[in-house]
Amino acid sequence: MLTHLRPAVTLLAAFTLLTGIAYPLAMTGAAQALFPQQARGSLVERNGAVIGSTLIGQSFSAPVYFHPRPSAAGEGYDAAASSGTNLGPTSAKLADRLKADAAALRADGVAGPVPADAVTTSGSGLDPHISPAFALAQVPRVAAARKLDATLVRDLVTAHIEGPQFGVLGDPRVNVLALNLALDAAQPAAPPR
Repeated sequence: MLTHLRPAVTLLAAFTLLTGIAYPLAMTGAAQALFPQQARGSLVERNGAVIGSTLIGQSFSAPVYFHPRPSAAGEGYDAAASSGTNLGPTSAKLADRLKADAAALRADGVAGPVPADAVTTSGSGLDPHISPAFALAQVPRVAAARKLDATLVRDLVTAHIEGPQFGVLGDPRVNVLALNLALDAAQPAAPPR
């Protein structure tokens, strides 16, 4: 019995060390060496303080900022409660929320068709990007709130449109945090009252 048990225990210990410790440490080291910014969470700092990550969405609700897509994660953009709504296309609750969100966008001055990502949540609830159409639809509100020329704000949006990954994967998108930081660089937002 012991002759059969010893190889099994030895292999279990060896593969635990190999796949549970050595391999993860090697991959972490390689990632930090090859992609240091991404391996550390793509954190964004301002004045020495971390203010966000380009990979995790966050809430912007002031009219002077571009707003992200709605989030179903916890109380909104809560990384500890990442999730979607799991509401299907026949859900009355979803239809009511979409109508309310579309009405709120119309009240904010969005004209024309409402982009889908302006009213729908992402699967994780933490999507840091919006479509160029949603960003451009917010230009009049942001320009008016900051008392800026709409052309300047539109040019900032256009400059921050990221193409598909590797030129073919996904759709063009705009990182909300990067766009809002560029907007603050062009004209700092007044402190809230």
